[in-house]
Amino acid sequence: MRFITATALAVLIAAPALAEGWKEDYQTLKFGVLSGENEKDRLMRTEPLRTYLENTLGVKVEIFTAGNYDGVVQAIAANQIEIARFGSSSYAAAYTATNGGVEPILTAIKKDGNTGYRSIVVTRCDSGIESLADAAGKIHAFADPDSTSGYAVPYFNFLTKEGFKPEEYFAAVPFSGSHEAGVSGVVNGTFDTASTYQNNDLDGIYQRMESKGMIEAGLICQIWESPEITSGPWTVRSNLPAELISDLTNALEAFPTEDPEGYALYSSFEPTDPNPEVGYTRVDRDRYQWIVDMRDWIKSQRRG
Repeated sequence: MRFITATALAVLIAAPALAEGWKEDYQTLKFGVLSGENEKDRLMRTEPLRTYLENTLGVKVEIFTAGNYDGVVQAIAANQIEIARFGSSSYAAAYTATNGGVEPILTAIKKDGNTGYRSIVVTRCDSGIESLADAAGKIHAFADPDSTSGYAVPYFNFLTKEGFKPEEYFAAVPFSGSHEAGVSGVVNGTFDTASTYQNNDLDGIYQRMESKGMIEAGLICQIWESPEITSGPWTVRSNLPAELISDLTNALEAFPTEDPEGYALYSSFEPTDPNPEVGYTRVDRDRYQWIVDMRDWIKSQRRG
């Protein structure tokens, strides 16, 4: 009888610890946010998601930001953050930096079921530049070396589809540091053209900058558009406990329905957009392997 009582007591003592599972080792979770827009707006848009995850998972959740994409890539590679919302190219950079030590789990899905967006090249509407041919010999800004739409996709397409090497075609090809900085540089005349992205004609970086009053409406025009790009994934470290990955995936997947107002702010919902983001769909590594291969190809071309 004494043995049974002691065993039962041991089970009762151990039960709370077992119930906590991964939370015993991960009492704070950090997720990374890329530098696609200024830090103030990044934090403002992300706060509803941070609060939702904290309440849903029952642990403290912190936002990690960096001055460029590589800061977030290196943070996940150094085990400083558990999860990040990457673009396709920055996911590929993280995959390479960790020797395959990251896993894509979710990507955004649109109302019509599509899961993509496009890289575009913009200029001032009054610049006289109406095509890439007109931009020859001008200053073109890429966003960031780890940006899918702001560098990898346009660079790849310029080489393989448009038939020119950017370093030779343009007068200069600086990195602006972010999509907003590139657009701002075009507006103020620092750059003649810049690579950025849009989801459709109503929703993109320069359209959001117009709606936020950062630039005057009607100053920016598009002169080039890429084929569709698979939206970047929510990405976790592969060395996290399986239960943690599962709980994070489930929580993020439920965010749009559990907190519609918070999701609308986070996803920059625009009421006039006929095809807004409506939630997330699950993805795996195979979905992004072509991006990893494209980045490797670009690096080999640049070394050459």
